[in-house]
Amino acid sequence: MLFAVLCAVLCAVLCVVPVRAADVGARIGSKNFTESVILAELLRLDAQRHGLRIEHRRALGGSAILWQALLDNSIDVYPEYTGTLTQELLHGLPPAAGRDDLLAALKTLGVGMSASMGFEDRYALGVTETAGERWQLRSLSDLRAQPQLRYALSNEFMSRADGWQGLRQVYALAPLRVKGLEHSLAYRALADGAADVIDLYTTDAEIQRYGVRVLADDKRFFPGYEAVWLYRLDSVLRQPKLLQAFADFTDRISESQMQQMNAAVQLQRRDESSVAAQYLTTLFGSAASDPAQAAAARGPGMAQRIWSRTVEHLQLVGTSVALALLLGLPLGIAAAKLPRLGRWVLAVAVVVQTVPALAMLVFMIPVFGIGARPAIATLFLYGLLPIVRNTLTGLSSIPASLRESAASLGLPWHVQVLRVEAPLAARTIIAGISTAAVINVGTATLGALIGAGGYGEPILTGVRLNNLPLILEGAIPAAALALLVLVAFQGIERALTPRGLRLSFDG
Repeated sequence: MLFAVLCAVLCAVLCVVPVRAADVGARIGSKNFTESVILAELLRLDAQRHGLRIEHRRALGGSAILWQALLDNSIDVYPEYTGTLTQELLHGLPPAAGRDDLLAALKTLGVGMSASMGFEDRYALGVTETAGERWQLRSLSDLRAQPQLRYALSNEFMSRADGWQGLRQVYALAPLRVKGLEHSLAYRALADGAADVIDLYTTDAEIQRYGVRVLADDKRFFPGYEAVWLYRLDSVLRQPKLLQAFADFTDRISESQMQQMNAAVQLQRRDESSVAAQYLTTLFGSAASDPAQAAAARGPGMAQRIWSRTVEHLQLVGTSVALALLLGLPLGIAAAKLPRLGRWVLAVAVVVQTVPALAMLVFMIPVFGIGARPAIATLFLYGLLPIVRNTLTGLSSIPASLRESAASLGLPWHVQVLRVEAPLAARTIIAGISTAAVINVGTATLGALIGAGGYGEPILTGVRLNNLPLILEGAIPAAALALLVLVAFQGIERALTPRGLRLSFDG
């Protein structure tokens, strides 16, 4: 009875949660910073002029994730920079590799590269004007004499060969304090006096807003970072009009124009889609007045956004908990019946639970690509421990006299479990399932980092844009959903607990 009701509830949840539509002409990805999202929106909206429908998978993380997604055919195109290709992604190429070298290396991987969009977005280090004057900082070499300065560097910059790893060697930098953080928070740390030196992109809108002094790269460590489109060669065979869309941006965006678009999003808090649509109007005149494009640029309203993300979040949580239940219950029963096996099962489940969620998501990308599937796989693993542990605890806590009474009636072991032991342990088992579901509601917000959608999208975007209302747009519904899940499982727990036990528990 217990298993039948639980399976019926979970099947009902899964039936009402639709799968995200995948019938699109092409899929474009963007990195988790404003400029990349704007560029992807420019291509998405411009593609409509050529009769193409492109799905934009926003803010998927850093270069490594986007590159792997492109190679795994999880996306068809994304904006990249030539310096990142030579220094970070195409290992073995010399720093001064030319366009022909890049094209040849990419072709062997089934990847093509467009012409330059017309601007560079280079790495640099910056300080406030006050700090620059105080310590006489004009170039990166000047930092060598000031090891007491506090560095706040983006996590990706710290791990890249063309970032902090190589920079500190070339300039012989040995600062006493270096901390990693999200790029979007670096300027705030600088303005609040929590850091003295940050890394930045030369097209960042905040450079002027915060009065940041960009230090000269006097030893020419950083390579050129021309903005280009990377795309799968097989995707342009299927959709040849993509090449026309790439050509629309060849040498059409200057560094100052890109900085202005970044400022419109970062400082004026405009939506990336509307900023992209306005720039397309500048380029192509009446193109942005097309009704379909105008509607796409406006985007859905708040209520529609929340509903869409709720559906996506339910899909992630419902599917993962269902899978964890199908495996966790049998494992918990086996662990209760075979104590030696039970210790190993619990040990493995505990080890899985200790792996950081972000690391687990990245581990899943080579297997499942990007999107909902790696997020569901990660959440499934995180949901196992509470289900297995509570099933084991519930069955093990049944008095021996009751188990012996069931055995003395000559009932087969599976009948004993289903008809006697499971109802007695129902309260504990359902509490474990409830815990798994509530944990997954919160953890599922990280799935937005790999394009899984859900409530994490507005949260991550709000953090990137320093937009509290946008953060709350995801955080409040996530908290409300966790409470609803908890209340729902409390009702299921009460309904499935035998009346006699319920009365004794309720006192």
